[in-house]
Amino acid sequence: MTLKSIPISRWQEQLSEPLLIGGPCSAETEEQLLATAREIALIPQVKVFRAGIWKPRTRPDGFEGAGEAGLKWMQRVRQETGLLTTVEVANPHHIELALKYGIDILWIGARTVVNPFSVQEICDGLAGVDIPVMVKNPVNPDIKLWIGALERLNRSGIDKLIAIHRGFFYYQRDQYRNSPMWEIPIELKRLYPALPVICDPSHICGKTEYLAEIAQKALDLEMQGLMIETHIDPAAALTDAQQQLSPSGLKQLLSGLIFRNLNGFQEYQSRLDELRKEIDRIDWTLLDILSRRMKIVEEIGEYKKKKNITILQIRRWRNIIHDRLENGRKLGLGKDFLMRLLELVHRESIQRQMEIMHGKKKDLSE
Repeated sequence: MTLKSIPISRWQEQLSEPLLIGGPCSAETEEQLLATAREIALIPQVKVFRAGIWKPRTRPDGFEGAGEAGLKWMQRVRQETGLLTTVEVANPHHIELALKYGIDILWIGARTVVNPFSVQEICDGLAGVDIPVMVKNPVNPDIKLWIGALERLNRSGIDKLIAIHRGFFYYQRDQYRNSPMWEIPIELKRLYPALPVICDPSHICGKTEYLAEIAQKALDLEMQGLMIETHIDPAAALTDAQQQLSPSGLKQLLSGLIFRNLNGFQEYQSRLDELRKEIDRIDWTLLDILSRRMKIVEEIGEYKKKKNITILQIRRWRNIIHDRLENGRKLGLGKDFLMRLLELVHRESIQRQMEIMHGKKKDLSE
């Protein structure tokens, strides 16, 4: 299915790319919300103010948001600062109230996107409504769920869409709250080039100390904006205090980022084309080398079958790893990259030999 998405610059007169969104994780009090918004409004690049009105907490004894009262505060933010407003919605009742108080942009959160039933309820509630909707990636690394939510919105008539990359929960924990897994939003952009994708570094990082590096990487990967959690007094925040910046911190962060030209300057295009053609030639060479390698692997498989030799030769595999990693290091290749590549090639080699051993070799020429 082709996704229809209207460019951000055509949503509202004051919007353009990169789209920069700031505001607290949660709307806590009217004073907190207005104080934060007034400071953010002094940062000219930021055009949209975000706040969580309903907070889906893991346990019921946490702060679950200000509810409808918070929407009244958001209405006042819009009136006093001129900033557009955006809130998360998780059901048709949320949508009804958000529209009642004139919220400009809605977003669907990561915990909602994992459930197609919930997404469909939201889409049914948006039928006939002309409003932009942003869709965060699901908590788990499943691009199909993300795409499915965007498709459902399209079918309900929503064509002002943005995908928000906020990272993924993964069992291999690192320094980040959620793993960036950049390959997933990159694949989404490949599949749907017209779909705007922005990044939520706050939820990826979990701590403000990592925000600059993640925000810059997102921009370098052609993401069309950032959503950054910002609180007038982060230390006193009722939710996610460690990942929120102060408005002055947001201003400093943005001033340190390099906003690159998304499509490259015309005068550089000729040189880029030359380099890309060289990469194309190298890639074809790589594919040819891999093909020849697999043919030899199959010959080895036939010989092992004939001589009744086991497929896995662990000593040989250890020697390959040691030798290739050492030579790769001398060539300036990273150890982690080489290890993943070797494991991928080894799995394919084992699989081909298994098919030969059991007489199930597939015809890959089709």
